Amino acid sequence: MREPVELRRQRILAVVQSRGATRVSDLAAELEVSVVTLRRDVEELAREGRLRRGHGVARPVLPETERPAVPAPAGPPQADGGPVALVVPERHAYLNEALHGARTAFEEAGVRIALHIAPSAPGAEQSLVERALAEGARGLLVAPRWLTRAAEEADYAWLARVEVPAVVMERRPRRGSALHAVDTVCTDHWYGIHLAVAHLTGLGHRRIVLAARDDSPTARALRTAFAEIAAGHSGVDKWAIALSSAGAADAGAEHPEEPVRLPELLSELGATAAVLHGDVDALMLVQTLRDNGVRVPEDCSVIAYDDVVAALGSTPLTAVSPPKADVGRAAAELLLRRLGDPARGRSGGPVRRVELLPTLEVRGSTRAPATPAAPTTRATT
Repeated sequence: MREPVELRRQRILAVVQSRGATRVSDLAAELEVSVVTLRRDVEELAREGRLRRGHGVARPVLPETERPAVPAPAGPPQADGGPVALVVPERHAYLNEALHGARTAFEEAGVRIALHIAPSAPGAEQSLVERALAEGARGLLVAPRWLTRAAEEADYAWLARVEVPAVVMERRPRRGSALHAVDTVCTDHWYGIHLAVAHLTGLGHRRIVLAARDDSPTARALRTAFAEIAAGHSGVDKWAIALSSAGAADAGAEHPEEPVRLPELLSELGATAAVLHGDVDALMLVQTLRDNGVRVPEDCSVIAYDDVVAALGSTPLTAVSPPKADVGRAAAELLLRRLGDPARGRSGGPVRRVELLPTLEVRGSTRAPATPAAPTTRATT
């Protein structure tokens, strides 16, 4: 599936706002689109006032020398020290929004940032962090990709040994692991699933399917939360969990999950509602349902999880919306707190594990079932 235009433009903005003036040809190569397409995107973003364009160059709306001076809050360090390293996965629109929030907090504090984009390869974050520290980074804000549980476990030891203040963003390390005692800021995904199930059962849906990925910490948290909530909810008679796409499995799992076609699963379960993770997979699954004669929301109500591009579908999707920018800002402020207090340093003072609650954005993809289901004996799959 071709990447949605707005998603690509969000990625363009993320790069330009974090790096400053950037050549259009470099952006095109990095985002793997043609120069003509990239130039068209830049022209439209400039027309909307979201960035400025020059001869072959895209610039932030206000270049560094024109940005208004913002007094740095008391405590955090000034820009005369080394930069703070930000390490995030490539092509990850969700974390790009978190990156915007972090960048704003660092700029307001007068702290320079050095952005590092980690490719989708085992160990990519470790080499980038080591390079950043060798170049003088005095703090680290990192959002590891962690496609598999094995990759997550492998990163615990070296991340715990990082000798500068560090905050892990939108990831919750396993309890009791080597990374347990490191500052973290993330979304409370259990609450996000709670919002989705409460909305659907409130409309009268009693049989619900979760179609989710299994190749990220967020996906695995959603699966665990859905199983717990659905199993204990008096308004849910039957529920099931399936992969959202064939390529969304944990490749390192001992028993890899087999993909299940959503239309067949809905029919087999008699389900009238589905929660779909993430947005792009959700939009594709809605199209698959439509191709199989299942109308949204007439035959099946749908809630997407992420809310990056969920509103852009032909039927705008009701979505659980994590506070992405706020997560980034909170993570940056937590790191600034450590940097601004030498007594706390790398490990001084209490470790903070911060969770922010998502919200539910109700749109056109959910409604009461056409024929309310009669209560049945509860079952799970």
